[in-house]
Amino acid sequence: MKAVVQRVTRASVTVGGEQISAIGRGICVLLGISLEDTQKELEHMVRKILNLRVFEDESGKHWSKSVMDKQYEILCVSQFTLQCVLKGNKPDFHLAMPTEQAEGFYNSFLEQLRKTYRPELIKDTLF
Repeated sequence: MKAVVQRVTRASVTVGGEQISAIGRGICVLLGISLEDTQKELEHMVRKILNLRVFEDESGKHWSKSVMDKQYEILCVSQFTLQCVLKGNKPDFHLAMPTEQAEGFYNSFLEQLRKTYRPELIKDTLF
């Protein structure tokens, strides 16, 4: 499992000109699920994302507070392309979990985030 986490003042996902989801201040998480990922890795990733200290504290000290500490929002986006392996100049996605399995795994990830944090602050997009 790979995740790209970015601090944002706001973020949204638009598909076909229609906004699907949006957040204010918080983090945007692009999540790539591999064939070998298990529930154990899922739980570990949830803990890491929620406790990652990427925000400043009240005195302005950088890298002191997590998204949970600040009560900020999280926007999650499934991104199988993070599991890409380059073979010459051609991308190969054989390490990515197939869509049929990945959708359920991604939904479990979201469920675990919502169970651990405030569900109303977790936003997701179309799978």
